[in-house]
Amino acid sequence: MSPEELNLNRRHFLKTSAIAATGLSFGLKPLEAPSILAQPNGNSKIGVGFIGIGNRGSDLMHLFMAQPDVKVVALCDVYEPYIYRDRSKVAPRFIEIYGGKVPRMGEQFDQEVGRYTDFRKMLEHKGLDAVVIATPDHWHAIQTIMACDAGKDVYVEKPLTITIHEGRKMVEAAQRTNRVVAVGLNRRGSTVYQHLAQQVQNGAIGKVCVGLAGRVSNMYPDGIGKYQSEEPPPGLNWDMWLGPREVRPFQYNITPYMFRWWKAYSSQMGNWGVHYMDVIRWLINEKAPLAITAHGGKYVLNDDRTIPDTMEVIFEFASGAIVKFSINEASSGNVVTEGEIELHGTRGNLFASERHYKIVPGEPGQFQNWQSTISGDEKKVSDLLGAPDQRENSTANLVRNFLDCVKSRKTPLCSLEEGHRSTTFAHLANIALEMRSRIEWNPEKEMITNLPEVNKLLHYEYRKPWKLG
Repeated sequence: MSPEELNLNRRHFLKTSAIAATGLSFGLKPLEAPSILAQPNGNSKIGVGFIGIGNRGSDLMHLFMAQPDVKVVALCDVYEPYIYRDRSKVAPRFIEIYGGKVPRMGEQFDQEVGRYTDFRKMLEHKGLDAVVIATPDHWHAIQTIMACDAGKDVYVEKPLTITIHEGRKMVEAAQRTNRVVAVGLNRRGSTVYQHLAQQVQNGAIGKVCVGLAGRVSNMYPDGIGKYQSEEPPPGLNWDMWLGPREVRPFQYNITPYMFRWWKAYSSQMGNWGVHYMDVIRWLINEKAPLAITAHGGKYVLNDDRTIPDTMEVIFEFASGAIVKFSINEASSGNVVTEGEIELHGTRGNLFASERHYKIVPGEPGQFQNWQSTISGDEKKVSDLLGAPDQRENSTANLVRNFLDCVKSRKTPLCSLEEGHRSTTFAHLANIALEMRSRIEWNPEKEMITNLPEVNKLLHYEYRKPWKLG
């Protein structure tokens, strides 16, 4: 071990010991101390570090920087130009292929910030109270658990995981270490959906029977393109990017953004499906589906993707509700009549987005002669906020809520348990499609019951040296 590493370890030991002692003086467990220490008089700023500062990570960093009680203390990414916030150093082919998905950068910080290519080193940074994780999906679990074990609170982007097993381990880690962990399912911060959750659960449209949502993006004919394997550009640590996943050659249509179309790193059910399934299950007060069926495949697009370009998923619930989610990336059109989700109830129908909602009274069907017992209702977010034309950034609301919870130690608007449950929908849909079978799910044991051998798909073997906890 080098003298520098010895000194770093010694400083880390002394800092940890001091934190532990202070935490005990407050009657808290040792790992609860950093957030308390960050707020000794209610005015100190929360030291925040960012792991993954590409497209989404940069968006989040700007939202955190806009908060008066945040101090950016550390940046981490496997691509060096992102760490140093210098777009002029970004590989020209990244700019050519990804355009606006490459962040503008050039931010100015109030003080010197630590800059790291290895998140494990960043977790040792002095003054770090909380971390924001916006890396590809296959990294979320490892980084969240290690951050919790290092005594940091965590804001982690959706989808929470790449496997169901990871999600439960993350929940256990946060509970074990007494950390505040929030998940970036931004619609939890939406005033419209917060209002509708109460309305729908109180019977605003009667018993909900059907839910609809989907992702439509016509990528015909070339999708994410077809690329040859190449050497990664200078400054990109490709081996670290792969992390627990198996070794494979670099391609320009994997990172920095197109990993969303490779099943080893993400999926569109995870990318978009998690958002809408989270909202729907929240509104109808359901924890998990009991059965899942899926149809689809890569039928049209001539590209390198390893996920479907067309997919239809049906989730069945104990209440009798059925929810359908569609992925249409080789065609256009609308999955829902209006907004982004649609609920059909016995008394009426709901059409909603973050910007507005509409409730339409139901009509009697065959052999029925009743008259509607509900009135139509339509509101914009500005109506709910009480200010004409006022707009809302639901992610900014989640960020503010997370920071408040770091101070209060309360549960965030989107907790780790809620994020895990919603992400499970995406994984079960992908498993059902892969197996071409109906999946029956036990949400308490978190196991597939009708095809026990399929439970092997709830996780995968990490590439060494990576592990959970």
